[in-house]
Amino acid sequence: MIALSVNLNKIALIRNSREGNHPDVLSYAERCITAGADGITVHPRPDQRHIRAQDIQPLAKLCARRQNIEFNIEGNPFAASEPAPRPGVSAYPGFMALVEAVRPDQCTLVPDNPEQLTSDHGFDLSGSNRELQKVLQQLRSLGVRSSLFMDPDVEQIRRAARLGADRIELYTGPYAANPDDKALLKKYWEAAQVAADIGLGVNAGHDLNLDNLR
Repeated sequence: MIALSVNLNKIALIRNSREGNHPDVLSYAERCITAGADGITVHPRPDQRHIRAQDIQPLAKLCARRQNIEFNIEGNPFAASEPAPRPGVSAYPGFMALVEAVRPDQCTLVPDNPEQLTSDHGFDLSGSNRELQKVLQQLRSLGVRSSLFMDPDVEQIRRAARLGADRIELYTGPYAANPDDKALLKKYWEAAQVAADIGLGVNAGHDLNLDNLR
């Protein structure tokens, strides 16, 4: 069973390009759910260039009101608090503070940094991962399912399982750029199969659209 969660970041990016609240992120979340989406995803960054901290509570409440709609918050677990970027926009409390405040169905941890335009790689788990492991344990204590953003690297995926992640999300940027590359698609398939075999749930995301999703 494949479930579709729609990322609203770009809707928020357009809204933030001018004054006012158009397009309305909450309204678009409702439209996605009504159209048949199984979940809503947001990636609140410290600079709040698209989804803002103040968007999170209303979106969480909307998803909670609708039956079987998953709310997924993704981001760097070590992103610290930041002051309000301008009047009318709330301060960023830190990523884990946002997660703890709303306790979404799922939290997807992503190794991005403030300078990145968008997420462009998965976690490298080859070194010490004590702090990341603590975050995974914290999510479990909050009753929030965890997912680690990963490249289709089998050994790295095995390490994600050993750290205690509930799921992985395969970073599909390279596939989306080359959807006709059969060898690359096979690499993703094999990574997903290994993840499933060792007990990890499998998500996939980045630049997936109506042309390459099939």
